[in-house]
Amino acid sequence: MFFYDWETHAKENVSKALLWEYNTNSEKWDWSKMSKTVVARVIERGRECDYYAIFQMYGGFEGVKNIVKEIPSLSDKDMNWCCALFNLKKEEMLCYRRALSRKKLLAL
Repeated sequence: MFFYDWETHAKENVSKALLWEYNTNSEKWDWSKMSKTVVARVIERGRECDYYAIFQMYGGFEGVKNIVKEIPSLSDKDMNWCCALFNLKKEEMLCYRRALSRKKLLAL
């Protein structure tokens, strides 16, 4: 299993380059409020150290898995990666359900 050692791995931080348009050093920045954005960026463009950082920040596999389920938009490739990494079914993911409803609406 990938990242099985997230608890004992050295402390990591999410790369500021992934969140380039946000001022993450601001007092107003809230990592927990922005969790879906942070996790989505790591899934889309993150390196191994960024994955360790989100696991450490958001409560391990279960915490990140619950956030992934609520991300509103991911590419097909990223959805497949999340399903493999977190042992999810696509139907459990909001982004997949939204993509299906968009296709259904466009078919009308």
